[in-house]
Amino acid sequence: MVAEQGRAEGTPIRRRGAALENAITDAAWEVLVEQGYHGFTHETVAARAGTSKPVLYRRWPRREDLLVATLARHWRPIDLPDTGSLREDALALLRTVNAERSRLVILLRIQLADYFRETGTSFGELRSRLLPEDRTPPFATIVDRAVERGELTAAPRPERVVNLPFDLVRHDMLMAMGEVPDQAIVEIVDTVWLPLLGLAPDGTRTRR
Repeated sequence: MVAEQGRAEGTPIRRRGAALENAITDAAWEVLVEQGYHGFTHETVAARAGTSKPVLYRRWPRREDLLVATLARHWRPIDLPDTGSLREDALALLRTVNAERSRLVILLRIQLADYFRETGTSFGELRSRLLPEDRTPPFATIVDRAVERGELTAAPRPERVVNLPFDLVRHDMLMAMGEVPDQAIVEIVDTVWLPLLGLAPDGTRTRR
């Protein structure tokens, strides 16, 4: 593969393969944060990355392709907690999401408004494109672990119920335009989610 020539602080550098693509998607992320989807063009990203438009078009013919590649690089998976307790797993996961994802979720909602209007798609559809097809949702995983430990019975549970804590925290992030107070996270788990699953906050079952 022919190397791409760029400059960093006036010094010629040669980038190729993953190094080149990472440099481009990093530059693309900066453009997206600063200018939103309206300013997110091949020309603008190429200039920021110190490369040429043909280099970008060879890899990502459509602006949408470049956008998904950029978001995929910055949408890092969250490590799942395994504390031995469903309640503690849920709290730890939500606190991590709150700390690491609140800015990103809000950024995507605001800076990608033009993208959603242009494509007629939703935030949920975009998020699905960024996640592996065979990926089990985090809350489904921690619920399955709770069943294996005997905390929960092995019963069918609606997907909406299983994923409810994440949906509620994401809603609160958008309403507050920032991180959610820890008290709200505890309330979502203890007074909303666990009772729906038939558990009290101390782990005892409230129904069979």
